[in-house]
Amino acid sequence: MGTNGSTMLEPLRQGLPPVDPTAVSGSASCALPARFDAVRGARSFTRSTLSQWDLDNRFDDVSLVVSELVTNALRHALPDEARPSGEPEAAVRLHLMRWSTRLVCAVRDPSEDRPGGSFAPERTDENCDLESGRGLFLVDAYSDSWGWHPLAGRLTGKVVWALFMLQDSRSGA
Repeated sequence: MGTNGSTMLEPLRQGLPPVDPTAVSGSASCALPARFDAVRGARSFTRSTLSQWDLDNRFDDVSLVVSELVTNALRHALPDEARPSGEPEAAVRLHLMRWSTRLVCAVRDPSEDRPGGSFAPERTDENCDLESGRGLFLVDAYSDSWGWHPLAGRLTGKVVWALFMLQDSRSGA
């Protein structure tokens, strides 16, 4: 992927009809502390949200991807000084957004590193056999598309997202 936001978001749009950002049928967000037990909280939040949206059948795949993205953010994107246990400050934020035919989970973290930096959201053949390098292979395998983009304006950090296509119950697709 490239280095500007438009290029990095391109896979989210490729081959898909445009989505009106105001047509989101559901969105939910939760702040996660800089502790690894936050991954359990992210899965619980995902289960509850998908249940409210009648998407329980997608929980396994979405939960696995959420777990990997949150773990990566906590492991690679946070400076060591942001990791003390008991720190109440939210370091990572999980967003879930639903349209009639797609679901996006996005994890925002404070790291300004672009891919290739200390948190490299990119797949490489060298890391597929390592236990700590399989996360993005799983994200790629279980989601329909994924990518990242830096935050703009006064916000610092980046968002790593994964797209899941849904059947539109209204169209019978």
